[in-house]
Amino acid sequence: MRIGELAARAGTTTRTLRYYEARGLLPARRDGRGHRTYDESDLRLLRQIRTLQDFGFGLEETRPFVECLRAGHPEGDSCPASLMVYRRKLAELDALIGQLTAVRETVAGQLARAERARDDLAAEALVPGGPEPACELGGLTR
Repeated sequence: MRIGELAARAGTTTRTLRYYEARGLLPARRDGRGHRTYDESDLRLLRQIRTLQDFGFGLEETRPFVECLRAGHPEGDSCPASLMVYRRKLAELDALIGQLTAVRETVAGQLARAERARDDLAAEALVPGGPEPACELGGLTR
């Protein structure tokens, strides 16, 4: 099949396919007239790359999966190098989850502090002669 058909079947663009070819992820076969030619195995490579990218893997992180398929394995993640990439990605995700959890705890603490301060101010406003509650933008909170 030609590049346009492969791009359509893979749900991508010919420009993307040429980029993958330049990066060595997609084979660069040519017919007698110099046109790029592809087969079903190339479509499998592309689907593997796109699936991994949809999961947040970088293009270079897909290389071991592509090489595994090229080596004739039925799945791109059945090789040791692919499994290492999975492990690294999980460790990266765990670290990011830890960072996000810490940020969430900080924001939740700030919200709780702000709500207590607002409630304290509202309670003081109920006392005769207490302050009039107002937001930082000058609007009243009543």
